[in-house]
Amino acid sequence: MTTADETIYELFVPVDKPELLSQAISILAEFSSEIRVSNEDLEKERGAVMEEYRGNRNATGRMQDSHWQLMMEGSKYAERLPIGLEKVIRSVPAATVKQFYQKWYHLCNMAVVAVGDFPDTKTVVDLIKTHFEDKRSSSEPPEIPVFPVPSHEETRFSCFVESEAAGSAVMISYKMPVSDLKTVKDYRDMLAESMFLHALNQRLFKISRRKDPPFFACSVAADVLVSPLKAYIMSSSCKEKGTLASLESMLLEVARVRLHGFSEREISVVRALMMSEIESAYLERDQVQSTSLRDEYIQHFLHKEPVIGIEYEAQLQKTLLPQISASDVSKYSEKLRTSCGCVIKSMEPKSAATIDDMRNVVSKVNSLEEEKMIAPWDEEKIPEEVVSEKPTPGSITHQLEYPEVGVTELTLSNGMQVCYKSTDFLDDQILFTGFSYGGLSELPESDYISCSMGSTIAGEIGMFGYKPSMLMDMLAGKRVEVSARLGPYMRTFSCDCSPTDLETALQLVYQLFTTNVMPQEEEVGIVMQMAEEAVRARERDPYTVFANRVKELNYGNSYFFRPIRISELRKVDPLKACEYFNSCFRDPSTFTVVIVGNLDPTIALPLILQYLGGIPKPPQPVLNFNRDDLKGLPFTFPTKITREFVRSPMVEAQCSVQLCFPVQLTNGTMIEEIHCIGFLGKLLETKIIQFLRFEHGQIYSAEVSVFLGGNKPSRTADLRGDISVNFSCDPEISSKLVDLALEEIVRLQEEGPSQEDISAILEIEQRAHENGLQENYYWLDRILRGYQSRVYAGDLGASCKILEEGRLRMRESLAPQTAQAALQRILPHPSKKQYTAVILMPQRSRFGFLPSIFSSRSETPYIRDTKILAGVAGLGVLVFGIWRYSRK
Repeated sequence: MTTADETIYELFVPVDKPELLSQAISILAEFSSEIRVSNEDLEKERGAVMEEYRGNRNATGRMQDSHWQLMMEGSKYAERLPIGLEKVIRSVPAATVKQFYQKWYHLCNMAVVAVGDFPDTKTVVDLIKTHFEDKRSSSEPPEIPVFPVPSHEETRFSCFVESEAAGSAVMISYKMPVSDLKTVKDYRDMLAESMFLHALNQRLFKISRRKDPPFFACSVAADVLVSPLKAYIMSSSCKEKGTLASLESMLLEVARVRLHGFSEREISVVRALMMSEIESAYLERDQVQSTSLRDEYIQHFLHKEPVIGIEYEAQLQKTLLPQISASDVSKYSEKLRTSCGCVIKSMEPKSAATIDDMRNVVSKVNSLEEEKMIAPWDEEKIPEEVVSEKPTPGSITHQLEYPEVGVTELTLSNGMQVCYKSTDFLDDQILFTGFSYGGLSELPESDYISCSMGSTIAGEIGMFGYKPSMLMDMLAGKRVEVSARLGPYMRTFSCDCSPTDLETALQLVYQLFTTNVMPQEEEVGIVMQMAEEAVRARERDPYTVFANRVKELNYGNSYFFRPIRISELRKVDPLKACEYFNSCFRDPSTFTVVIVGNLDPTIALPLILQYLGGIPKPPQPVLNFNRDDLKGLPFTFPTKITREFVRSPMVEAQCSVQLCFPVQLTNGTMIEEIHCIGFLGKLLETKIIQFLRFEHGQIYSAEVSVFLGGNKPSRTADLRGDISVNFSCDPEISSKLVDLALEEIVRLQEEGPSQEDISAILEIEQRAHENGLQENYYWLDRILRGYQSRVYAGDLGASCKILEEGRLRMRESLAPQTAQAALQRILPHPSKKQYTAVILMPQRSRFGFLPSIFSSRSETPYIRDTKILAGVAGLGVLVFGIWRYSRK
């Protein structure tokens, strides 16, 4: 990874094979001083890097580029991004690259960080010494330059119009020098700053849930942009022509904090949240991922950040957080003044706001603040308990033990089935998922769109009996997240919580089943407005147009896979949507719940009986379906070869390819075939990348995915689906690369993979399996698959055993010959006889050049030259991870 200030190489290596660890350190040692840069090497890599560069030239990439340059204006950082300039990528000679390498890759500026489950750290240190001690840099160490970023007191304004923008948005950035983190006082200041950001974000979220809100989502964050500079960045997504109202609301809220501060209750909520986070980290201090520890040491080397350890950090926070008052936190609003290195930008698909408009908004808010005409924050009254009256506990009517998978299965008096597995992988994690058969596929097509909006509308109204803004405060200090989903064949609810918050999590599930969600005009209006904006954004985005055409082509224009239109949205019946959602989570007897994590049965069982067993069972069954009788989704794959170009208006030329093959797995050998198709997907992905990137140097990466999700969960029917190959490339050679990919797949079908290929795939699968055995999510998924498998007949242990035996048989039988036979059996043989190839291309211009549909207005010469600042990716909270601009 290369950022503006540093380069990091990382290798993930199994520690149970010493020879691989030694080899990995040897490779890093070669990187440090012995890289060969020949003309041939460079030419092979040039196309891949060019494709990576081209991949960032979409709306989001243009937004990132122009924002970066605007923030860094007047400094060296603004001249180029780490990936470099297109003309340099296309023409730089090998000698120049070699010279750069020899100058800047100097051993005195390097560090090696090794973190893992090493049985003996001394051996690792000795390996590092062995491989690095004889390395020498070929020049004197260069002086590491420092590039200051000029400050400015005047507010900079910019308006960007981007035809492919995913929505309208506003960004306010406040630049400032990076703060030191060396003393306890520095750490206390950092905590206070974090509390300020949390408290302000809570207010912004509540504003977004008001009637006719000024924005759909808004958030503020702080990040280090480059070594000498950090910024507070407020970002919002809003309706079309809503940027001025959004800007005014953002500025008003910061001014309100300056005038009136945060309340002690607001700060107590934030304090409880941060205490909960550090307590969770402390509990799992011996189970932390190696990557987290590695990153801490990297920051210590690069930026001199202290490494204090989680024990001391938890002690610090426990001591300091109670001492930080509301006034201590509120004073950070002084750093968010428009006279302090402030840059304000609007981003719109069509021009609406002007710089003068934005300047007037700033003047208006400043005047209101000076005249103290901004009212204090109006706080909601928050209920004390999630469940006002605790239900009568249910009882256990049947109990089974499955020691082979370490689980206990209970049948409760209301008919709900509960299966739990106690683990010690993470001390502060419990996961659970409940599912019931029967979903959207059972609905007539005329009801599908309304009912599919059920979970979205219910979520906005409050599926747990409380508005989201109120529930956020009720759950302050608790680590618990519960969600519900309506799928084609199942309804599900899921949770991730701390063991200490299991009762709250189960209370939320009880509320889900007992709350009668009714449509409220306010909330429904917000949801439908956001949905319409999302549809308009998708229609502007070339990649979404492309993806929609792929689905239309591969699935026969089935209504389930067809994108929703604004005309259809406007016909949504909110009452029908809510009634359907209520019925989906009404009958507990149809649900199976799987719980995995650090749960103590003596504590968990009474809670399970009270809140899951206490869910009332309706007098008549509700949505009680037999899995074998569910209606399948209507979809058909083309029987003939289909090659199609999707031409879309683009600001800059982009190209994406999806090559897709139908698959059908027969019932008799289904278990092995499902495992087999997973192996084949990874094999095809590996070989396509090797062939198109490393042999031809024309793509950056490729992905092979398997889709079997359209099938109903029958225990007897065959499975239909597809395998798709996806990559981006130069539009001029897209058809050629499709042919090359087809030829490589046909070659694998005719000649088979090598034993080396098979060994690599088996090793990858085994490592993933071994890692999974130590993760709660893996076991949750494994037990759910046991219940949902076609071999399940009431005995979970037998089902899990059959699935694992199928996996092992597949591993034992996988060889070049069997893989070749599987490629012939599962894919069309030869693969060239039946496939779809869809290619996204820029729309042809009658004038022979691509239309450039953008405009930019600003006060500075640089901004007039800036290309385009694109809008928000989606309508969720706008989170920009662009500040540490990286090339991976």
